[in-house]
Amino acid sequence: MFNSFKTRAHAVIDNATGKVVAVIDNATGKAVAVVGGMTAATGSAFAAVPADVTTAMTDAKADSLTVAGLALIIIIAIAAFKYMKKAV
Repeated sequence: MFNSFKTRAHAVIDNATGKVVAVIDNATGKAVAVVGGMTAATGSAFAAVPADVTTAMTDAKADSLTVAGLALIIIIAIAAFKYMKKAV
């Protein structure tokens, strides 16, 4: 039983490998392979960010969290008011 599973698994892997090779053999596949290889080779580049920019982004994050918190409180207050109005 295990041998038949192993044989089927090998057949699936061989089939998938054949399809990958067929894709790479055509022109589009070659272009995708080249671009993918170049992307993997270059990695990602991180530039140094000035301290002023980091401080400004941190301040903006704090401000946006404050505004989002106030909006949430207002939505909860409106929902509670509607709920109390229905109860009366």
